Amino acid sequence: MINKEECVILVALQDELPESLLPEWNIVYTGVGKINATMSIVQAHQKYNPKLFINYGTAGSLDKSLSGLLPVTIFKQRDMDVTVLGFELGQTPYEDTGTISFNEIGYSCGTGDNFVTSEPKVQTQLVDMESYAYAKFCKLNSINFKCYKYVSDNADENASKDWKELVGNGANMFVEFINEN
Repeated sequence: MINKEECVILVALQDELPESLLPEWNIVYTGVGKINATMSIVQAHQKYNPKLFINYGTAGSLDKSLSGLLPVTIFKQRDMDVTVLGFELGQTPYEDTGTISFNEIGYSCGTGDNFVTSEPKVQTQLVDMESYAYAKFCKLNSINFKCYKYVSDNADENASKDWKELVGNGANMFVEFINEN
């Protein structure tokens, strides 16, 4: 069972999860993108000092068979490309790997500072704009981290229209899940 006093839920936008759905939980709206995500998780850590961060948000799926609310346990930085200097695609220079894994069963997500409407170079099952930053902060600081993404679109030419229509559709699924755990 998740102890809500020891947990912070990170969500990019209030449209994804209105705080009225989980009024007794610590919810931090981080804004969109890796910079906003990083600044917000640092501030949330200083304010709450949680034992667990949970990220909930929307994601595009690169696998059209995926839908609903999915656990994510593998994170990649899909817009890091320093291959001209000999680093692997997705690898931050002078770091061991471009992949963060929490060694649990789940899906992979590629994070980048752009909205995906076509196949990215870094291969993952899902794409978003914040989770890699949260995962890296938690990994570096030995803080428990869980991530759940609601598939809002197929990261294709219809993605922006689909996302706008479906951005809030996963909130009740997440609320039900979080209240059961």
